[in-house]
Amino acid sequence: MKLKNKYHRLFLLTALFVFLWGMAVSETWAQDKITSPEDFFGFQLGSDRKMARWDKIVDYFYLLEKESGELKVVDMGPSTMGHPFLVVFVSSRDNLAGLARFQEMNAKISDPRGIPEAAVKEFVSKGKAVICQSMSLHATEIGGTQMAPELTYDLVSRKDEETLRILDNVIFVMIPSFNPDGQIMVTDWYRKTVGTKDEGTGLPWLYHKYAGHDNNRDGDYLNLTESVYAAEIIYREWPPQAYIDHHQMGSYGARLYVPPYCDPIRPYADPLIWREISWYGAHIAYKLEEEGKTGIINDAMFPGWGHFGWHWITPFHNIAGMLTESASVRLASPLYIHPEQLQGGSRQFPKYEAQSSFPHPWPGGWWKLRDIVEQKKIAAWALLDIAARHKDTVLWNAYLKAKRQTERGAEGRPKAYIIPQKQHDFLTAVKMINTLWQSGIEIKQALEDFSIEERMYDEGSFVISLAQPKMGLIRNLLGRTFYADNTWTRAADGTPLRPYDLATHTMSEFMGVRVDPVDITVSGDFRILEEMIPPAGKVEAGKAAYLIDGRLNAAFQAVNILLDKGLEIKRVDKQSTGLNPGDFIVNGGHEDALMEAAQKTGVHFLSLEKTPSENTHKVERMRTAMYQRYYGGNMDEGWTRLLLEMFEFPYTSIMDDEIKKGGLIKKYDVIILPDDSPGMILGEIPPRYRRYISSVPEEYRSGIGEDGMKSLKTFVKEGGTLVTFGEACLLAIDKFGLSVRDTTDRLDSKEFFCPGSTIRVSFDNTHPLAYGMPAEGLVLFRSSPVFSVTPGENNEDYKTIVRYKDKDLLQSGWLIGEEHLSGMPAMITAKHEKGKVVLIGFHAQNRCQTHGTFKLLFNALIR
Repeated sequence: MKLKNKYHRLFLLTALFVFLWGMAVSETWAQDKITSPEDFFGFQLGSDRKMARWDKIVDYFYLLEKESGELKVVDMGPSTMGHPFLVVFVSSRDNLAGLARFQEMNAKISDPRGIPEAAVKEFVSKGKAVICQSMSLHATEIGGTQMAPELTYDLVSRKDEETLRILDNVIFVMIPSFNPDGQIMVTDWYRKTVGTKDEGTGLPWLYHKYAGHDNNRDGDYLNLTESVYAAEIIYREWPPQAYIDHHQMGSYGARLYVPPYCDPIRPYADPLIWREISWYGAHIAYKLEEEGKTGIINDAMFPGWGHFGWHWITPFHNIAGMLTESASVRLASPLYIHPEQLQGGSRQFPKYEAQSSFPHPWPGGWWKLRDIVEQKKIAAWALLDIAARHKDTVLWNAYLKAKRQTERGAEGRPKAYIIPQKQHDFLTAVKMINTLWQSGIEIKQALEDFSIEERMYDEGSFVISLAQPKMGLIRNLLGRTFYADNTWTRAADGTPLRPYDLATHTMSEFMGVRVDPVDITVSGDFRILEEMIPPAGKVEAGKAAYLIDGRLNAAFQAVNILLDKGLEIKRVDKQSTGLNPGDFIVNGGHEDALMEAAQKTGVHFLSLEKTPSENTHKVERMRTAMYQRYYGGNMDEGWTRLLLEMFEFPYTSIMDDEIKKGGLIKKYDVIILPDDSPGMILGEIPPRYRRYISSVPEEYRSGIGEDGMKSLKTFVKEGGTLVTFGEACLLAIDKFGLSVRDTTDRLDSKEFFCPGSTIRVSFDNTHPLAYGMPAEGLVLFRSSPVFSVTPGENNEDYKTIVRYKDKDLLQSGWLIGEEHLSGMPAMITAKHEKGKVVLIGFHAQNRCQTHGTFKLLFNALIR
């Protein structure tokens, strides 16, 4: 438009000025109206002796969502104990408005099979880097969740170039508390004790209802509610290109560990993963150094071969999975550290002195929660910054990892794993399939019978091809794995170094599921599973009675449901036509109750023409109790509680005072001692733990003592059953004077070493404690006792239920000194007066994961 005169020009310039001024005022007003954490909580997060509680943190995120258009809060549902589990999305307004479109592009980059490369390049150009970070999985490691509101506020309130680049190029997916229940427990405990002599002490019980610290061992089996939510986001809905889980560690070493991991690394990840982790970690360390933070270490302490918790399993989802570990304070109370107290001594960090991965040691002094908050915020921001600066590289490499892993799976051996329909326990196989589906693995199910490599497979069998992006995850979960035995895993004198958790995490072996590797491509009529397989139990038409297959773990859940309804159930004791020891029989006339149990458990009720009149007995459910202690709780006890609840076994938790009081036989038939050291059970604390014990409030210093031990002996003497696991077996052997010894007790680790491996065994499935078990199988051996019955006058009182095979014992993991296991008892029942003691040396119920051996516990809880 042609301006006619200077007045027109002056008018338009004035209007433009007013418009720009209005925009600036509007932007300033919008920024000013965003409430800061300090204003909302009433203190700076990370302040000495201050801790924000989860309910208030939740309120703050919802307030930020109202005040800013760059935040979206998603409540995934209630946690284990009913608190909100949040996922927070932070990005630009335009990005949040188009989340569905970016989610679709992200999914196609993560799994580009069948997509032309030109289309992928367009997705890379138009897409956004997806970065996920989670906080305070371990609830006493409070710094991450305390930092999260401040990090979020900075992202939505700052308007500088760096922040705007992050918001434009990154979709930040944050889990501000991975353990809301524990966050509330720890906050309430700290507030109760602050200002007292117990200030800064740890929580006396587990900081997750079931798992405690082990909630970071559930990235594969997804047994916990919180794990299911996280898997939905990280594995299926929003697979990120990079992920950091923010943790804390001990107080007397480096101030902060950042990526990369040190050696050894677990096999089958795409090599780009390890390069990316180093790249991200270098940027994080650089930014921390730039900000003047000292005591930062990387490429040490934490190996690339760890457990299958969140930061260690994600690399096999083609995600650069990482962690940070801050030096801890006493919850929110500061800690003074003298220079001579600072130590190295961990992997590739032999001494507390400068080295290439630790160039700037912290000199000592006061260490505060605010230090942790600041360093974690720098680390979290640095990851977002590098992803924003190199968004296209990050996305293109995500495509390359998925493409190359698919090619490796197509070209390598094996090419696929087949999970046959014919299984010892098909419902457990279905449970495994559903768990793999939750992990984002593509699974096909046969719509007709098929054959491959001269083997026939029935309709309903499953096929998992390795020609897919998560090839590395599949190989680790379904194939045999052997832990590295090299210079990274042995000391200079040849002593083996204990893995960071287990030496194998092979899911099929833990669960007792048959999986067949095949070296040729499987073809036939298949459907891709689009959802998990729901329970589909049925009740056959019949009148006289119904059979429940005793080989099924789920049979015990069905039996418990029916016993709760008052139905009478019998159990088969001797094999006959169509019946096996351990099968359950229920009379007809209760079809509605049977159908309810079938639909809930997936168990089939098979009709019988008549009720067997012999070789059966009436099922009685034992009154079961399990010992629970303080001193931070016992994770094996917590997992066992969850297992009993999953299969609907009623139980009672009993503590020191009830055991010491005696009279146990009047209330209980079975008492379980989970895996625990004899000293912790008795309250006779080993010297190395006494400094910690002295900080525990007196009312939470556990131990049944000699009085409690006397009560347990009386309980068994009067007809009770004591079931012991792992190290607790050693307490029973000693205090009950059993004619059993641990044959590996005094062996050096260079002679015998088996740190979390699957070992071949035989089961005596004619004995009631092993009803429903196969004749042969696998158990999880984790530095377990190995039994031998010593000669005596009452040898007949000892029965071996599970025995290690004679040779070729190792299936997966690491075993040194096979000869010390060969042919030895792994599980024994010992008659003692009127009762019995059951010794289960291996981890039969480990973390609710070892489904293949659950029945060894279940059988002890019914008769």
